[in-house]
Amino acid sequence: MQAIILAGGFGTRLQSVVKNCPKPMAPVHGKPFLAYLIEYLKSQGITQIVLSVHYLREQIEDYFKDSYQGIDIHYAIEDQPLGTGGAIALALNQVDSTQPVFVLNGDTFLRLDYRTMYAQHQKNKPIITMALRKIANCYRYGVVLTKGDEIVAFDEKGCDSAGLINAGVYLIDPLLFKKFPVEVQSFSFEKDFLFTKVKQLQAQSFVVDDYFIDIGVPEDYAQMSQDFHSFVCHPA
Repeated sequence: MQAIILAGGFGTRLQSVVKNCPKPMAPVHGKPFLAYLIEYLKSQGITQIVLSVHYLREQIEDYFKDSYQGIDIHYAIEDQPLGTGGAIALALNQVDSTQPVFVLNGDTFLRLDYRTMYAQHQKNKPIITMALRKIANCYRYGVVLTKGDEIVAFDEKGCDSAGLINAGVYLIDPLLFKKFPVEVQSFSFEKDFLFTKVKQLQAQSFVVDDYFIDIGVPEDYAQMSQDFHSFVCHPA
């Protein structure tokens, strides 16, 4: 299985505690957060990864080089920020176009059964499968609405009740942007693509009720360090 990790962001909100460092390279117990993420992907059967990089990319390239823990590492280099959508489109040029590819953010960790998600995707053959996370209170997040297994709408406002949120892990057809062209080079995968094309895409959901964290803000980065031994060292 193959994956694209988006690791090119500036990490503006995290710079108050982690300076001069790409957000995915923020240290957690002496190792970059991204290293733990890649090691988890290896445990789930991922053998090839494309890292989409931009901000201080040399730090990422110097650490992971072209192989890490037996995983082949390739780089999609953004000469200028392309947004999540443009970064994915660029990275898709380096994957096997005959096989689905996981896409995930380099600053989030989700305990997810990648093999089961892959099997569901291969059985149903959607253009995209999205991992959704059950949470008790969606006030910080937009809510994803489903009908059966199909994703039918997104509510950006969130709500003060339980619901499903986008966990930032996708399994997509590498020809996604050929089948659903985008006219601009730089765009948000979520707001400019998923939200506007939700009815045409008929994306499928894969619901997860397990550990999830986004280290993009100082509070959650600190929480990740506290959770380290329970959730990173002993993945399900």
